[in-house]
Amino acid sequence: MRILVLQHLASEHPGIFRSHFARDAVEWDAVELDEGGVIPALEPYDALWVMGGAMDVWDVDEFPWLVEEKRVIRRWVRELQRPFLGICLGHQLLADALGGTCGPQKPPEVGVFDVDLVAAGKIDPLFEGLATSFPALQWHSVRVAQPPEGAEVLASSPICAVQAMRATPRAWGMQYHVEAELEAVREWACVPDYRAALERTNGEGAMERLQAEIAAHAAAFEANAAILYRNFMRLARE
Repeated sequence: MRILVLQHLASEHPGIFRSHFARDAVEWDAVELDEGGVIPALEPYDALWVMGGAMDVWDVDEFPWLVEEKRVIRRWVRELQRPFLGICLGHQLLADALGGTCGPQKPPEVGVFDVDLVAAGKIDPLFEGLATSFPALQWHSVRVAQPPEGAEVLASSPICAVQAMRATPRAWGMQYHVEAELEAVREWACVPDYRAALERTNGEGAMERLQAEIAAHAAAFEANAAILYRNFMRLARE
């Protein structure tokens, strides 16, 4: 198994999944798009993962490489029809690339909140073995407002209707940070835009409170990530 990972910030990496990759000898190549990384030929790869980032899907003037990234996502999902996983910004880019729409998340959803599987999610093979409601790390001020035509919503939360979706039979996106681990969040604390956004939403000292909350949920985060990883890899090999 060889996975291509598109990153938009060095600290927005596959997080907890890296230990699973190492254990299973999964090859993965990360392209740091915000640092000028070039997306390689797609054919050698078995799966495409697109991670989070501080930019928004419509910031194409400031980040023109977003245009090419969306084209690659469309080709991967529609033409090659290979397994895809998008997280946070990656989830939004999947929707945007396939003709859905994204808009502001009001209020921003930042912190640990419950995500609820809807009817389609309860029978989707990617979520097999998960509880119907589970805690997840949220950190977004943009949401998928309208999923692409033909997509199924799989999970929601009280203020964000599209927490997870399956856009095509082999392409999934999740708004929440299933890859979350405390080490990565500590790295996010060093990103001025992230810290400022968090404190605007949750007040002074919000980063330290969030780190404590993540530590308290670490076991649940790890267990849920392991279930999703096993399911994704099984589906990717089918």
